[in-house]
Amino acid sequence: MAVAVSREQVRAAAAGVAVTFGLNGVGVATWFARVPTARDALGLTPAALGLLLLSMSVGAFAAMLTAGEVTHRLRPKRAVAVAAVTVSVGLAVAGIGIGAFPSPVLTGIGIFTLGYGSGLCDVAMNVEAAEVERALAKTVMPRFHAMWSLGTVVAAGLASFAAWALLPVTAHLGVVALVVAVGTLFATRTYRLAGEAEHGGGSGVLAAWREPRTLLIGLLVLVLAFTEGTANDWVGVAFVDGYDLDPALGAAVFGVFVTTMTFGRVFGTIALDRWGRVPAVGLSIVLAAAGVALAVFASSPVLAVVGVGVWGLGTALGFPVGMSAAADDPERAAARVSVVAVIGYTAFLAGPPLVGFLGNEVGVLKALLIVPVLLLPALALTPMLKPVKNS
Repeated sequence: MAVAVSREQVRAAAAGVAVTFGLNGVGVATWFARVPTARDALGLTPAALGLLLLSMSVGAFAAMLTAGEVTHRLRPKRAVAVAAVTVSVGLAVAGIGIGAFPSPVLTGIGIFTLGYGSGLCDVAMNVEAAEVERALAKTVMPRFHAMWSLGTVVAAGLASFAAWALLPVTAHLGVVALVVAVGTLFATRTYRLAGEAEHGGGSGVLAAWREPRTLLIGLLVLVLAFTEGTANDWVGVAFVDGYDLDPALGAAVFGVFVTTMTFGRVFGTIALDRWGRVPAVGLSIVLAAAGVALAVFASSPVLAVVGVGVWGLGTALGFPVGMSAAADDPERAAARVSVVAVIGYTAFLAGPPLVGFLGNEVGVLKALLIVPVLLLPALALTPMLKPVKNS
């Protein structure tokens, strides 16, 4: 049985989880925001850039295959600590591969490591977050993910400034890596909820792979992750190429996306509590599809940026709600979250090269239209998000 914790301990755990999400967002988004700079520094075509981006997705996917078992055995506190150090090492190596010793191979190794750490952290911190949500007895998961988004807003702003100021990429990524590692290690000291139960038996991951609801939630999360990941990887490049913006403004456009996504996650809990998971996520899917279309077909860069903002707002709820739905039963949370995450992260595995190869044919901006093509049919999967108890 779980060890009893006080209200103060729950609040401390909530604060620690929030910091973890925020710093993970800073680490990951620092790379995303410097993608245009990396592309130029390494002289990559859209297809070659897509393959480079794939290395991060491969790392994340590799982590997801074992994250449920690792989180079960290490418990979220230790798993997140290990993941944070891995993220930081990867980010620092990527900075060296872009700036100090320009090399696509070294950069790829760095972002593979970054992806591995991020994938492990994603499962472990979501398991702890789900326990906090249950302990508080109110919808807070999107707000934890809002902290991740807020971290990406901060990272995008710093990256835009770094690009404008011509700050060396190696120094920029190295400093961020240090902050992420140290800050997360301190944050995990507050973790007290998930993983305090007795460790009898296995993690249950194999059984979770046979559950239809878990698999369908995973498929929905896959599409929603593709929607978010496409913006993370490609929106800056799409606006640099499609609207003739310089890399600093391309990073700023990415900042618009993550800013509106953060807003949606902070205030989307109101819609979730009022309407429920299914209607709220259904509406967000429609908004995201409309935003992408506007971003691509707008008659001016300003209107296109408005579309990016709508895209970010529509992307806000899907991923965190999918994680909450997977963790409805606390005894199987780690297993189900890991399965959903593995399926969802397939989007990050296939997405970068898919958009890259499409970009070679029609341009990166128009290649973004693959997002609404996948989003609208996914509306049929939203009923799987309906809350269940001890499923």
